[in-house]
Amino acid sequence: MLYAILAAALVGVDQLVKFLVRLNIPRGDSVPFLPHILQLTYYRNTGAAFSIFEEHTWILTLISAAASVLLIVLLVRKTFSHPFGMVSLALILAGAVGNLIDRLFLGYVTDMFQTLFMNFPVFNVADMCIVCGCIAFCVYFLLFQGKEDKA
Repeated sequence: MLYAILAAALVGVDQLVKFLVRLNIPRGDSVPFLPHILQLTYYRNTGAAFSIFEEHTWILTLISAAASVLLIVLLVRKTFSHPFGMVSLALILAGAVGNLIDRLFLGYVTDMFQTLFMNFPVFNVADMCIVCGCIAFCVYFLLFQGKEDKA
């Protein structure tokens, strides 16, 4: 239940930030956020990371939906006994659902965070959840998986 609340809260934050960006920043425009580090730029992304599959939003929608269902099943079954593994799944689920909502209702994903110190694609809160969740899952798998049963 706690993991579902975490995922739902992160989806809420993601959707709120996206809504505020769409409401307050004209598409393609930028506003300062963290000087010399990050600015908010309203960008519509019909693809995935680095705009791959840009013309195939429907495939990305199906993949996001299938991944979300799989992650929900894994969380409900409490697949991992260690909380770190479950939190990583909740983060990935939040990201998948956050972007799925955009694809279903808007036909694109709203991105807004643009780095100023390096050339990197514009991203959003859901993307951060997916990346952090995947990194956390790799750490969990390398450091904790199977070791809690031996203790």
